[in-house]
Formats: sequence, structure tokens, C-alpha cells
Amino acid sequence: MNIIILGNGVSGITAARFIRKKSDCNITVVSDESDQFFSRTALMYVFMGHMRLRDLNPYESWFWDKNNIHLLRDRAESVDFFSKKIHLASGQILTYDKLVIATGSAYRLPEARGLELDGVQGMYHLADLENMERHAAYMNTLSPNDPARRAVVVGGGLIGIEMAEMWHTRGIPVTFLIREKSYWSGILPPDESAMVGRHLQKHHIDLRLDTTLDAILPDAQNQRCTAVKTNTGEVIPCSFAGLSIGVAPNVDFLRGSALDMAQGVLVNEYLQTNQPDVYAIGDCAELRQPAPGRRAVEALWYTGRAMGEALADTLCGDPRVYQQGIWFNSAKFFDIEYQVYGFAPAGQEKDTATLFWQHPEEDKSIRLFYAADGGRILGFVLMGVRYRHEVCERWIQQGAHVETVLQNLGMANFDSEFSTQHEAKLVALYNKNTGASLQLQKRRGLGTVLHFLRQTSKT
Repeated sequence: MNIIILGNGVSGITAARFIRKKSDCNITVVSDESDQFFSRTALMYVFMGHMRLRDLNPYESWFWDKNNIHLLRDRAESVDFFSKKIHLASGQILTYDKLVIATGSAYRLPEARGLELDGVQGMYHLADLENMERHAAYMNTLSPNDPARRAVVVGGGLIGIEMAEMWHTRGIPVTFLIREKSYWSGILPPDESAMVGRHLQKHHIDLRLDTTLDAILPDAQNQRCTAVKTNTGEVIPCSFAGLSIGVAPNVDFLRGSALDMAQGVLVNEYLQTNQPDVYAIGDCAELRQPAPGRRAVEALWYTGRAMGEALADTLCGDPRVYQQGIWFNSAKFFDIEYQVYGFAPAGQEKDTATLFWQHPEEDKSIRLFYAADGGRILGFVLMGVRYRHEVCERWIQQGAHVETVLQNLGMANFDSEFSTQHEAKLVALYNKNTGASLQLQKRRGLGTVLHFLRQTSKT
């Protein structure tokens, strides 16, 4: 069997790896972005000087030949689903028995003048990193007092805050335009959103809330970005305008074909499209029937990996339904680590209670969501505190009572051994609010955690 995978991101490569573990079929991965798979989430650390470009490759160069996975540096321009042929930019034509579309995302463009100017871009592809290095070199030629020696980042998502941190580490002043009244207020609860906003300002980021982009202004030659104009009419000089208003499935080359599409490529629970022997995974896949409370397109590294594993089983003769599972995400806001597990709405939800503790001096907080009627644990939001994924997920899966969770919360803590623990404060707060008299059990060792996971997996 001949399997063609379009895209060498985490979803496509995970599918290739797990297909190889289970079969000896021919596997070809097509991508024009890079010679081999790299860690996209680590691009920022190369710019910041924490890693080298070659450190982004999780696998040695010999890995692909050893595992008989053929990597082809090219780009698919169209697919003939009737004849099962893929037409590449090079003119080459590939024939498939099974086709996996894993072409990822492309960053969205705002509605504004000047998007074509040099110095205007998002941050998603390897080429974006290379362009940022070029613009950094240009800004280093400017006088420290030149107002154009500045980067403006438009949009407050995770990519936006990464771009802001990247420029900050190079000593380039950053203005951050956020259309909401508080950072990421559609995702983070108000207290956590305000915490991130304060943290950005502590790092001397010029945070502009309730502000949007109106236009990007050119130089005299109409080539390079020299300033941005906001919705308030203010003109902010800069040599770089970073676009971070979100991403969209990278599937434009398939529009107008026989493939059923909406925002992305529509797939069923087995990640199958409407075309025979064609599947889609990762950022470009759109579930026809997403799980309750979940999005049809989830552009996350974790989602792409899970889809790749599930599809490998199906392609190797063991059909497996892709299940979205318990929601999980993690990120960093400069120095604040962020984790979310399960149901964690930004605002107050009917029938949902919340317990929130925030450190009085440091940027740390713990928030639990649970059912107001019955006390079933629903979700966690952690800022500056790390919890074990497996433990939190197991509590949510089993519908553990919030008081059971609180008494054993030390078992979830994954901070370093000698760091300060804050779970007792959360328990004390719950007792104060409810009149309960819960006691926090002693912090559990790894052996106890593993025993808990083994025992609960049997129920």
C-alpha cells in the first residue's frame, strides 16, 4: 500500500511514525517548508538564543532512511481524487492508495492597508523565523533613539505574546495591540487575564488594550513598514508589524475540488473525508460532529499528535474513532507557565462554581471549576503552578468530588521538590467559604501517584 502524507508537522509525522510501527507499507511525506520535521513550538527559542536551529530536529537525519519514511521537499498544488493523483509544484505527479492531508495552518490577515510591505508578517513557518532575523539585523543598524526601532504586535493570542517576548529579548521595544479590554479575555478568566496584562507591563511591554490596527504605513519607496496606524488615529513608528489575529486551516489549494470543506477539510469520527481513501488530521481538519463544548477545528500540537496516532490505527486495519478527550493546553506568558485542564470557561457559567486562590505577591494562581450541584470536579486553570496532567485528567474523567480533589491536591503538584506548595491555602479558602473542615493530605510521592493512576484505571 502506498500512503502519501501532505505536511510534515506533528500530525503528519506522528501518523507516519505510528503507521511504520504497525506496517511495512510505502510512506511518503511531502512538504516544501523544510527538509524534515522540526519542533514548530520551539521556533521562538532559536530567535531568543536558547537553542540552535539544528536543535529543532527531534530526530537524527538517519532516522527517516532507517524507518523507510521518504521525505519529499515539494508542494502539492492540486489533487485528482478520481484518479488518485497529486500534482506537485515541481511538475511531479504522485499516485496514492491512501492520502493524508496534514497541511496545518496559515496565519490570518487583518483587514488593513499595507499588509504587502516588507516587515509585515505572522510567526508560524520556518521562513517567518528567517525573516524576523533579517528584520532584527536591520533594526540593529538604527540608532537606539530612532522611533522606528520598534516592533508592533497586532493581536493578543499565544503567537502574539511569543513574538513580543522574542523582540523583547533582543532589546527591541514592543507595542502590543489588543482589541479586547483585557489580554485573552475570551479564554482566560478575568483575574488570570489581568495577571498576564500586569506581567507584560512589568517586562516593559507597551500594552494597548481596546486597540486595533487601521493601517500599516510605508516608506517613501512604498516597500518597507515604517509605522502602524491604530483605530484611535495614533501613528506608532516601527520597522516590524507582527500579525497575530489567529490562524486558519491551510487548505486553499483544495477549495473548489470534490472535497467537502467548510473552514477546514470536513472529516467524520474516523478522520475520513467524503472522498474514498482520503483523510485529514491536525490544524486543517474540521470535525463534522465535535464533542459537546469543543471546537470543530482545534489548532493545537496535542490535538495533531492524537489525531496522527488514531489515524495510524485506522490505516493499518484497526479502525479507531478519534476522541477529543479531556481538554488540555499549556503555554508561557513570559515567565508565567499556564495550564488548563477540562472545562474552564472565561466567564461565570450557570450551574458552575469556582474556587480561586491567587498569590498576594507573585504571579501565581490556582482555580478549580466544579458543579454547583453535586460538587463534581470540572476543570483546572493554573498560572505559575504546575500540576500533573494524568492526575487532573483522571479526576475529571471520574467526576471526583471537589472535596476529594482538594484533600489530595498535593498529589497533582508537579513543581520542583523544594518549591513552596500552595494547596493548603486553597483548602483553607474552601473551608472558609463553605464551613467545611477539610485537611490537605501530605504531599504524595511519585510512587503514590503511580499507584493512584493504576488503581483508578481499573474502575
